[in-house]
Amino acid sequence: MAVITVERLSKRYEGGSAPAVKEVSFTVADREFMVLLGPSGCGKSTVLRMIAGLEPITAGTVSIDGRVVNDVPAKARDIAMVFQSYALYPHMSVHDNLAFGLRRRGVDKAEIDRRVRAAAAKLGLSEFLQRKPHALSGGQRQRVALGRAIVRDPKVFLFDEPLSNLDAALRVSTRNELIKQQREIGTTSIYVTHDQVEAMTMGDRICIMNLGEVVQIGRPLEVYRNPANTFVARFLGNPPMNLLKARLEARDGRTVATVAGVAVELPARMTAALASQSDRAVIAGLRPEDIYEVPPSGTSATRLPVRVVAVEPLGAETLLALTLEGSGEELVARIGRDTALRSGDRAEVALDGAQVHLFDPATTRAIV
Repeated sequence: MAVITVERLSKRYEGGSAPAVKEVSFTVADREFMVLLGPSGCGKSTVLRMIAGLEPITAGTVSIDGRVVNDVPAKARDIAMVFQSYALYPHMSVHDNLAFGLRRRGVDKAEIDRRVRAAAAKLGLSEFLQRKPHALSGGQRQRVALGRAIVRDPKVFLFDEPLSNLDAALRVSTRNELIKQQREIGTTSIYVTHDQVEAMTMGDRICIMNLGEVVQIGRPLEVYRNPANTFVARFLGNPPMNLLKARLEARDGRTVATVAGVAVELPARMTAALASQSDRAVIAGLRPEDIYEVPPSGTSATRLPVRVVAVEPLGAETLLALTLEGSGEELVARIGRDTALRSGDRAEVALDGAQVHLFDPATTRAIV
């Protein structure tokens, strides 16, 4: 068992005008893979380092299996950490890099060799055990860094942006390898990244941070489909969600959202909650994939007149950069690869009111 509980964790650096981390709280269940996601400087790596014992805690507590470890030295927390830089010893072979930590702990030589060979077999490193790091690819070096953590058999794995130094193709293959290893080993893990694709594909749950605070926690698709505010809406998704000025109005006993002068019908579940909020300004959020050139059959689509600014064919799909004729606002649509639209064309795109997200312009939080 390894349950990590972080309660109101805060960090303030001397001379700082604001805390780097402000009352962060979350729980990572046994064998769960939790991803801390956010932009650079949001405090996610600082949280990870406080959990590891590498950074003093200003306020709050870190508990492992119910035991507060604030004052426990890093080496006694039974945690293995994989850093952004591989931190391999260049003069040592792969075997010696994997064995180094165990030797420092006085583990029996035969046991060290057994663990090293077992970890190397799992990670596909058996044939490279006698090589030095300079003779390995970036992906192989990352696997050695992961193997060095695996041989310790710790209660908790901590990953601090371990794939950010890899090129795009290698990042995908190594990410898949990490997912596979996590499923096989099942060790409780916390993974820090600013890459939303890594977060969506790897995490059992995502903890999204901004400006040192937790913004939203949930399963990847839950957070994607139900963002708590405009920051999450824009941060998750590539291209990000379109945010447009809109107004709630009552028409024929129903509440509609008027976007660029066009009334968008909202689903019944939403209109019931908005019955008392008509005639107010809102922000309407639309995912690029929920804007269609030809709407799917069975949807009650609303047509918006637009002008095509740019067409970006990506092979499997096409991105359209558009401006709304009624307001001049810009938006992006993700449509099929066979579109005949070209830059400068005037056209109509369709959207399904059931996929519209509404946010409060003052607080930026989701209204429904």
